[in-house]
Amino acid sequence: MLSPVETIKILENHPDRTFPAGEVIFADGTEGELMYGILSGEVEMYVKGQLIETLEKGDVFGAGALLHGDKLRESTAIAKTDCKLAYINQPQFLFAVQETPMFAIEVLRSYSDRFRKLKKIFTSEA
Repeated sequence: MLSPVETIKILENHPDRTFPAGEVIFADGTEGELMYGILSGEVEMYVKGQLIETLEKGDVFGAGALLHGDKLRESTAIAKTDCKLAYINQPQFLFAVQETPMFAIEVLRSYSDRFRKLKKIFTSEA
């Protein structure tokens, strides 16, 4: 079974995109057209200026903008290290979901795992 990032790499028809450390990949409140998968490097995710998680090779992010009608980003993604990212747009995402349902399940699992980690952080602070 392919991981979500491996599926993105296969489906993309664009070259990989590299981001140097410190570069903003996308910002909160902007419209998003792409979902990303990390081929190498680390990406920091911020909400309202607060670091909430660091993503690593194999992680995917940015799918929310492909799922919501307003396409707005609800977080800011910044390259923590030099990063190489694969990416897909909404039609490619929908194709992947339709043709390889395990892609959708693995993306959901990735987001669910990350959400569980966040809940543990917030419940331990209470």
